[in-house]
Amino acid sequence: MVQQGQSFMRGTLVLSVAAFINRILGFISGMYIARVLGAEGIGLLMMAHPLVPLVITITELGLPVAISKLVAEAHARGERLKVRRILHVSLAVTGILSIALTFISLLGSEWIASILLSDQRAYYAMLAITPIAPIVAVSAVLKGYFRGMQQMKTIATSDVLEHTVQIACVLALVHLLLPFGIAYAAAGAMAASVVSEAISLLFLVVSYKLYGESKMPGETWASHMKQGRSTLGELLQIGLPTTGHGVIHSLYSTFQPLLITSSLALAGIGTVLATKQFGLLAGYVFPLLFMPSFITQSLSTALIPAIGEAAANKNSLLMHVRMNQALSLGLLIGAPATVILFEWATPLTTLVYNAPEAGLLLKILAPLFFLHYFDAPLHAILLGLGRAKATLWNYVAATIFKAVSIFVFGSQFGITGIAYGIGIGIVMQTLLNFLSISGSIGIYWSIRPYIKVGICMMLMAICGHWAYNYLTVQGLPLLWSVIVSIVWSLLIYFITLVLTGALNWKSKLRRFSIPW
Repeated sequence: MVQQGQSFMRGTLVLSVAAFINRILGFISGMYIARVLGAEGIGLLMMAHPLVPLVITITELGLPVAISKLVAEAHARGERLKVRRILHVSLAVTGILSIALTFISLLGSEWIASILLSDQRAYYAMLAITPIAPIVAVSAVLKGYFRGMQQMKTIATSDVLEHTVQIACVLALVHLLLPFGIAYAAAGAMAASVVSEAISLLFLVVSYKLYGESKMPGETWASHMKQGRSTLGELLQIGLPTTGHGVIHSLYSTFQPLLITSSLALAGIGTVLATKQFGLLAGYVFPLLFMPSFITQSLSTALIPAIGEAAANKNSLLMHVRMNQALSLGLLIGAPATVILFEWATPLTTLVYNAPEAGLLLKILAPLFFLHYFDAPLHAILLGLGRAKATLWNYVAATIFKAVSIFVFGSQFGITGIAYGIGIGIVMQTLLNFLSISGSIGIYWSIRPYIKVGICMMLMAICGHWAYNYLTVQGLPLLWSVIVSIVWSLLIYFITLVLTGALNWKSKLRRFSIPW
């Protein structure tokens, strides 16, 4: 039991470190693209990108999660042949589907562009990113294998390598193609993703050759395919329930740019300006909002099997301890992130993107986005409890509500109304997942720690706001005014956490004798 707890935390730590590095690298890449292409170019990128996740979701069929579970079980039983059969069957299914769908996407690209793209200049970017589907599909299978074998370092290394190569390719291709026009430069940025994914896949293949299961005597692809029907059934039994969620998410992401630009058109905003405003929201504001959530995302990856094991053993205490740990971490990370993104909204968008006009949108979304830091752990808890259908229907309800909110508020109030609509959708989804868990196993929590963190947030905001104004009046450059005031506010936050005892939750949880 102790070893399992250590594995859970070690995997979370490795994934968190890698995710942090990737966020920094991605942030640097995104900042460069945003400065070079501008809001209009970012809008073209965001319009072209959503089609690919839909193709990838369909080709994967939810198999990466199923692969990790089945590989872990087969490895524990010493069934090496079963492990290789899982890989062979998964590669065959995802390979055939991804190649077929990519071919169809390429043939119908002009028709798809005419329907989904409100700005036809995004066609070249959509065309450039389409070949990525087979690469990502095969990579997902191999990552599922390494996840099942608890080799998180391999996954983390491949992700960091991918982002490093992507930055180099973006710098080269955007610089090379920008003289031909912004549409070609956006296509170059998309093509950089294809190259980086290919390099990451090559690393995973080499890693599997070195550390994976060796070929057994008499083993052939044909034998695996002949005897793989039952294995395929096991994979689909686990994978298909998660595919619905992914398909709906991808479909909505595909139509969201059209929904936003259409609602802006009803508000009297032209196509070019609508594309620019969409770029401000999707390319400038969202990366800042999602930046701090890498820890809760990494925790969620390791939380699913931890909750599943506790549920299988009917260990209610362990389930609630893990749940409290995840929610506590979400609160401790989300609280200062929300304060920083709200208080320093305009200075941050000015420094990072040279786009002070994006500050208002960030200021609107930051408080509403606070609940997002709880959403990933709540989603993982429901999956660990075996309630994948609940996550699906919660997402469907929240997405419909968000789409209606975006259309109504956007057509009336423009881009600020769209920001409110997106924020309301995030709040709705988090609350629905919370209610589903509460109705399933109950949620037992004390309001006192949340009040303490709320007080810490208020003091952090007040002290940070005062420090920023003081440094600005003293004539300090914007960069140093922001850095010094944010560091000062974070110091106040952590000091007040210690003084109020809000950081003692871990020691309280240990009194239950549950290994962390």
